[in-house]
Amino acid sequence: MDVIATIHALDERLAQAGRVAFVPTMGNLHEGHLQLVRLARAHGDTVVVSIFVNPLQFGPNEDYHKYPRTLAEDCAKLTDVGCDVVFAPTVAEMYPTPQQTEILPPPVADELCGAFRPGHFRGVATVVAKLFNIVQPTVAVFGKKDYQQLFIIRTMVRELNFPIQIVAGETVRAEDGLALSSRNAYLSPAERAEAPRLYRTLLGAAEAIGRGDRDFPLIEVNARNELEAHGWRVDYVSVRDTATLAVPGPQTRQFVVLAAAWLGDTRLIDNVEVMPAHAA
Repeated sequence: MDVIATIHALDERLAQAGRVAFVPTMGNLHEGHLQLVRLARAHGDTVVVSIFVNPLQFGPNEDYHKYPRTLAEDCAKLTDVGCDVVFAPTVAEMYPTPQQTEILPPPVADELCGAFRPGHFRGVATVVAKLFNIVQPTVAVFGKKDYQQLFIIRTMVRELNFPIQIVAGETVRAEDGLALSSRNAYLSPAERAEAPRLYRTLLGAAEAIGRGDRDFPLIEVNARNELEAHGWRVDYVSVRDTATLAVPGPQTRQFVVLAAAWLGDTRLIDNVEVMPAHAA
């Protein structure tokens, strides 16, 4: 496996790479990331994983400086799952001059997580567009855990005519249901024991929708109340149309329940997709 830090060296390495499957990450890899790499392996001749903590997507009071940087450990894990190339650029390599040109994501980027992290998805879309232009993949793999991010990337690729197939990987969970995340390492033991409640609460909401309940505001309030009763600070719980991420309308047939909430100083996100039985 090659570990490459410059765009020029990556260009040379990928000159004869065939079909490239790409997994962009910020490192501190866990089993969820590794599953995405395995999925990429099935879609390409050469698998490239980027490891880059992108400053553009962090707000002024967020965890950019303390976000774990674990390149050596990450590379050891990637070697075991068939990665061919790790692209690990510095900030100066990715942004040699102040980034004045940015991608304006679709309006939904200002809702859900975007309402609480202004500019976050602009930073995500910009760095992903840059990485796509650098790596030139045929396929790129993203996880469903960040459902809004996946939707925004798919929209960007479609509307800007990137010749890239976006493949979605299912959320990988611990045995107790907690979605794997690099930020789970911030949780105290007590918080880690409480954290699976987020998934259980979303499952309950999804089950209500699956039974035909259409009082979405009440479903959202009940889920919020459940979390707040156990010490969570809830940013949002929201039922959305999977096809548009808009509030469901009369024609909606497939739904996703999304949430972001804080346990102590750690912000967790999760989602559960649901298709009511009568819509199948």
